[in-house]
Amino acid sequence: MPRMKVVQVAKPGGDFEIVERNIPEPARGQVRVKVEACGICHSDVLVKEGLWPGLQYPRVPGHEIAGKIDAVGEGVTQWKPGQRVGVGWHGGHDFTCDACRRGNFTLCDNEKITAIHRDGGYAEYMISPAEAVAALPDEISAAEAAPLLCAGITVFNALRNSGAGVGERVAIQGIGGLGHLGVQYARQMGFHTIAVGRGTGADKEGLAKKLGAHDYIDSAAVNPADALQKLGGANVILATAPDSKSMSALVDGLAPDGKLMVVGATADPISVTPLQLIMKRRGIQGWPSGSAIDWEDTLKFSVLTGVRPMIERYPLEKVNEAYQQMITGRARFRVVLTMGA
Repeated sequence: MPRMKVVQVAKPGGDFEIVERNIPEPARGQVRVKVEACGICHSDVLVKEGLWPGLQYPRVPGHEIAGKIDAVGEGVTQWKPGQRVGVGWHGGHDFTCDACRRGNFTLCDNEKITAIHRDGGYAEYMISPAEAVAALPDEISAAEAAPLLCAGITVFNALRNSGAGVGERVAIQGIGGLGHLGVQYARQMGFHTIAVGRGTGADKEGLAKKLGAHDYIDSAAVNPADALQKLGGANVILATAPDSKSMSALVDGLAPDGKLMVVGATADPISVTPLQLIMKRRGIQGWPSGSAIDWEDTLKFSVLTGVRPMIERYPLEKVNEAYQQMITGRARFRVVLTMGA
């Protein structure tokens, strides 16, 4: 039987292990993807450290997957071998719960998550339900497409659903793995784009301007809320850095009817008083990534406008080095494993 290399975690907190397994066969309603690239996301820590309740081991991490259809299971008609595809965080839905019946697949009562409920993309091949697969445009490489299937879709979908209008002021908190894409998308969507980071000089401010920011605020040097108000107040603030204290400090920077859109995941509470919200009719909302059709929208928009992630590439065999680059925050800005792509 043909074999493949995979990177697995054998137990919570265990090391990455490169092992060989049989190449799996897709069941009914599934496809097999020959992986060409897989991004390393901070959420992979959930698998590495066993932070998701009920997670079964051994488990192959990775939910930013780009490659080609290699085989299809019975009943699959929309995908054919050879098609370029991607698979992200959302790994399937039941089609029958109230959320699914309304088309809100990412809110499915029985949502499946790639690399949580089944093995992910730190491998040469992986299996996915057909409904959790997106077409990749030919104009983007697998390595550049992979991070857009999680980091990209997260900020793209949040921004386009934020209610911000063309020309309105949109601030991006954080210029990291999510934020450097958020600045690009905000600029290309026609927003007055304000980057909020920590630090000055050509490194931070220069990068923010290069990515498309019209203005830059150094939150270490000034009160970021006051600085936003001097610019007229933000109609939307996209909070990408997982720092609840920094998010809390931005609420007073919102314009009347402004909204804080939260995509930076953290378990710490955001601190805000009812008066801060009531007096200016402000709001706070979270946004959980998207489903396969949203990934396709993200990729199409990225190709159309030239938005690309800044990536560092590593071969599968250097997964430990690549993961450390991500988890320590040294990466600029997304780390991608490549499988001969």
